[in-house]
Amino acid sequence: MKLKKIFSANFFTGAPTFLWLTLFYALPVIIVFVLSFRSVDPYGGIGTEWTLDSIRDLANPNYPAIIWRTLWQGVVATGVCIFLAIPISYHLARLSMRWRNLLLLLIVVPFWTNFLIRIYAWKVFLHPDGIFKQLLVLIGLVQPDTILLYNQWAVLTVMIYTYIPFAILPIYAIAEKFDFSLMDAAQDLGASSFYAFCKVFIPGISKGIGTAIMVVLIPAFGAYLIPSLVGGPGSELLGDKIAQRVFVDRNLPHASALSAFLMLAVFLPMLGCWLYRKHLIRKEQEGKNAKM
Repeated sequence: MKLKKIFSANFFTGAPTFLWLTLFYALPVIIVFVLSFRSVDPYGGIGTEWTLDSIRDLANPNYPAIIWRTLWQGVVATGVCIFLAIPISYHLARLSMRWRNLLLLLIVVPFWTNFLIRIYAWKVFLHPDGIFKQLLVLIGLVQPDTILLYNQWAVLTVMIYTYIPFAILPIYAIAEKFDFSLMDAAQDLGASSFYAFCKVFIPGISKGIGTAIMVVLIPAFGAYLIPSLVGGPGSELLGDKIAQRVFVDRNLPHASALSAFLMLAVFLPMLGCWLYRKHLIRKEQEGKNAKM
């Protein structure tokens, strides 16, 4: 009877979360995959026939370059964000509460400004006639004819600027709870500060790092507004193609096929990492059982 009461309590406690995820995550994902196999009607809507045309259209010869650009820019932007977020979170967690709250406020403040305004601010900052470009020319780092805007590196820079708070906050949330006496103990045993940082601190915040990777990688793969505004013709990403198919071409099945491909590109590596981690845990548990 007691077990039944606990089960009932857990069920009703988790039911709202389960319902929310089902309605606003699982169902939309299923709908996107289903629409990938529907035809297009003459008016740009969803047809009544089932077809593989949208899947076959993914063999478009222009897509490999766009897919490769999307993948490497998303991975590089995520890697740079994580690389910067780890030491930032480390120092934040070791500051006094007064300075910690102040710096956290400065990290969150950009969210108070419209996303579009922030991108246009970067357009002004990187403009060929802007102060930053003139300063780089003055000190000899770039040539007068160098264009800082409308290229892949401008897109990558703005992506890193945009998504780095998403990397800092989840890592900091774990680093704040980290027991820093473990690092002091490692240094007392002869480890250098850098070795203790890599071998004690980073494994201790691995859950936060994993969350940060997911939170940054997913929007980085789906970015379309940033390359549209600061990128040139050679900076088009999959997100741009999806937006084009939805708003310009009115080819919703093809847009769904591209979206499904993008979701699989994110989900399958995550699933592989999760299965590999479960395998390592199982092996470790088997080793402990064998010793006993």
